[in-house]
Amino acid sequence: MHPRWRVLSLIALLAAGCEDRPSPPSPKDQAEGYYVKGNTEYLQGKFDEALTSFNTMKELSPDDPRLPAAIGEVYLSMGRLNEASTQFELALRRDSKRATNWSRLGFIQAQLGKSDVAQSSLGKALALNPKDFNALEQLGELHVKRGEKDAAVKHFILAAEAIPDASKAPLVLRAVDVLTEDGRHAEALLLLGDWTGKGVRTPELLTALGDEQVRAGELLTAAASYRDAATASPKDPTLWELVGEIYSKLEKPQEALAAYRESLRVKERAVVHVAIARLHLSRNDRKAAEEELGRALETVSGSDIHELTELAALLSTFDRKPDALRILSNLSAEPDHAKDLNLQLRTATLAQELKDEAIVRTVCERIASNGVKLKKCP
Repeated sequence: MHPRWRVLSLIALLAAGCEDRPSPPSPKDQAEGYYVKGNTEYLQGKFDEALTSFNTMKELSPDDPRLPAAIGEVYLSMGRLNEASTQFELALRRDSKRATNWSRLGFIQAQLGKSDVAQSSLGKALALNPKDFNALEQLGELHVKRGEKDAAVKHFILAAEAIPDASKAPLVLRAVDVLTEDGRHAEALLLLGDWTGKGVRTPELLTALGDEQVRAGELLTAAASYRDAATASPKDPTLWELVGEIYSKLEKPQEALAAYRESLRVKERAVVHVAIARLHLSRNDRKAAEEELGRALETVSGSDIHELTELAALLSTFDRKPDALRILSNLSAEPDHAKDLNLQLRTATLAQELKDEAIVRTVCERIASNGVKLKKCP
């Protein structure tokens, strides 16, 4: 081939190659890429990186209406409330019809103590989207601060109805808290029964239901609620312990023992062995009770006041009162328990019974130093 034609052929090939190359992304496409990148970083908790991506996006597409809200979400997660507020105000100037912008702004205003403007913003969010559960929840909190209990309960329940199923229970429990703090336990019981009946059966909700059923004297139904809670929370030994306590009160030793055994399968705890020992004593099986006392002493943690006082009481039952006094004396001497009058008096009474005047004097002086005046100590 003639050299000239060879050169022309190469030029044609090069030209064809250039035509097949993709053109560089437009500024709009680049901005979209940084928007996606920023959101991904935000969801991963990489807030500084997310801000960098969004600021790069701002350089490429400064008027994008989504940008201020995206930056506001990052600032909100970082606790930078004033900066977040500025961003959501800008977002609303660009898109006043987006309910979430009003909802976020209302939440921030509430955190900053601006209750009146917060209520206005949240109202605008709900006018645009009546099922904005974040706005409903925040309105509930505003009503709590104002002492408006009925309105608070109403909004927490509306939020629970609007939110996805996995997040309903905390909002129902928030409504229950408002009712129980106001002494309205019957209403709380009805509310819990209603929601668990609807299929919202988290361990927390079932436990709260059991608590209210116990308060109402509905012990058998409370045991069933605690059992369901224990099944739904297989790593919590205390729920089976509650079932055992109820059956013990109902004088159903076999059911109580079975529940306590389930608790021990989750975790060995001295307080449960003490409870089992008392069950054996109630059936005049002292040998089995002594075995459980031994297991209690092997598994005692030494950090739980309820566990230690129960163990001391059991030791006294087995006429091991000096051992019980050692536990109570050490426990009552701890600064965290110095103001526990019941514990102090139990210690002083046992010390007096054992004629340990030094401990009696020490405990009575401790009681007096806490400003408690007794006619007689112990």
